Amino acid sequence: MTNRVLVVDDEHAVRYSVKRILETAGLEVITAEDGKTCVALLEEGFHGLILMDIMMPGMDGWDTIQKIVDKGLAEGNIICMLTGKEKPDPKMDTLKEYVLDYILKPFNNQKLIDIVKEYLSYLNE
Repeated sequence: MTNRVLVVDDEHAVRYSVKRILETAGLEVITAEDGKTCVALLEEGFHGLILMDIMMPGMDGWDTIQKIVDKGLAEGNIICMLTGKEKPDPKMDTLKEYVLDYILKPFNNQKLIDIVKEYLSYLNE
């Protein structure tokens, strides 16, 4: 059973908070502070749910997803955007087939846990 979550966000407080929330629900959580680290973790074999911030320095969330797709690392993963940006920008148009959901910050802790568990169940079918 896959219960692994990768939180990709440049803000330490967000990574820490989401990690703690999801770990209390019994999930294994790994964090990455940027897109480059995210891609490296996928290359090392991570499979699970990826919660991706959009606005990050260097490679933003959309560029990171494009890199994941280009390198053939999307298989076996579900990507959800976890962002404070209310409206997706035009970059999403070409990548929407790789993004399952768009979750806005701030979020309700229990709702986040429920969503994450539901999406992880898709990987376990």
